[in-house]
Amino acid sequence: MTELILGVLTFLTSTVAGVVGIGGGMMLIAILPSFLPLNALIPVHGLTQMSSNFSRAVFGYKDVQYEVIPKFLLGSIVGIGIFAAIINFISLEYVPLFIGAYILLSLWSQKFNDKIKKFENYYIIGFFQTGLSIVVGATGPLTMTILLKDYKDKDKVVATGAALMSITHILKVFVFMYFGFVFFDYIGIIVAMIIGAVAGSWAGTQLRDKIDGKKFTIILKVLLTALAIKVIVDVFI
Repeated sequence: MTELILGVLTFLTSTVAGVVGIGGGMMLIAILPSFLPLNALIPVHGLTQMSSNFSRAVFGYKDVQYEVIPKFLLGSIVGIGIFAAIINFISLEYVPLFIGAYILLSLWSQKFNDKIKKFENYYIIGFFQTGLSIVVGATGPLTMTILLKDYKDKDKVVATGAALMSITHILKVFVFMYFGFVFFDYIGIIVAMIIGAVAGSWAGTQLRDKIDGKKFTIILKVLLTALAIKVIVDVFI
């Protein structure tokens, strides 16, 4: 019964992500503590999100902007290597606060964007998004924030974001395997959630065509803003 419920919930959250490119993963990680022990939460979520994002990128492969992938991948490999090595020696308590503030300023402050331009690139975004993903659940918005500035076409934003987030989740899964997490212990739940994730990606890709570009940008900005505020508030609760 748990497998069926999680499969359906993953389908719904993956559909949301398929339409606007983000939000599904955060919705899912908010639900999972009711069904999984804490030590399994981030690994199982990571594997499911890998399936959701990778399938979304495959369904939209014509819109993926492949030129940004090598930059993001290099930054990601360096980031996850460094963070995996030092994770036990640093306090990450206030990292979500800085992520949330960065997203809000990036979305709504032109002065901030003018100053950050020379430093903001896919190497750095990959480094922080993937490196911090092993401990912080809300790094996905970093990618979507920069893509929203670089590309005006909604399909390019969603498909490229999915490809980049696939890299983050694939590397994260390898790290958890290295640290000894046994995914096979949760194989029934994982299979059900992967089926739901892929089906949701397909459904979301079909539904995305129903939204025009301007509405999509507004929806994505509002959703990113809400997620950023949630991340900041969670630090203090």
